[in-house]
Amino acid sequence: MNGEDPQERPEQIRNIINGLERYNPQAADILEAYLQQQCEEKFCDCNANRVLLKLYQLNPDRIKDEVITNILVKAMTQFPSAQFDLALHLLSPSHSNPGPNSSSDLAEAVSKLRVLNSQLEGAQYARFWATLDSDDIYADLTTDIAGFEEMIRLRIAQLVSQAFREVQTSVLEEWLGLDSEDEVRKFVIETCGWKVDDDGTVHVPKNPENEAKKTEIREDVTVDMFSRVIKRSWEDSA
Repeated sequence: MNGEDPQERPEQIRNIINGLERYNPQAADILEAYLQQQCEEKFCDCNANRVLLKLYQLNPDRIKDEVITNILVKAMTQFPSAQFDLALHLLSPSHSNPGPNSSSDLAEAVSKLRVLNSQLEGAQYARFWATLDSDDIYADLTTDIAGFEEMIRLRIAQLVSQAFREVQTSVLEEWLGLDSEDEVRKFVIETCGWKVDDDGTVHVPKNPENEAKKTEIREDVTVDMFSRVIKRSWEDSA
């Protein structure tokens, strides 16, 4: 995943990011359309999206709540990373913290997205899916992001493949937010290309991240160092 500088980024967006146009309020329209493209085509350009949030900082009259939440949801799909927090820090306190002086609807939405992101960052995958299903507002916040749940599952599977060689389907059922072990089997076989035994053991192919590596600990001890130890022990005993 490359959410910082994706290959899908067009030349026009590259020119905005790297030039003075990043401070032109009119560039917000172009960046908003580009965000919509990201949502539809399942890629993410966090760099460009932060430029849009910066324009919102400089031009508060242009702020669109839906755009902000879509940026945060797209950033969330890049877990584990700092992308969500980087975007969050470009929001004003009234937009990111519920309170008497906040923009209540947006602040509530941001608060809920922070909970989801925290659970993903903390590898609390089962809790993430339970939270996602606990309130209809989550469906509203993620509805513009095509394939949101699929992207989250693929990312979780990728992280699992970096840490495990074997895992049970019952565990993956909770981590992937699927409804049955049959769905898990179908996902890991057809999407991930993994193998599953009859007893429900999922075998993850060996890769550089999950392969056990022999660690050699070597200490260089010279004759002079050894002689000093012998001499000191002899003096202490005397």
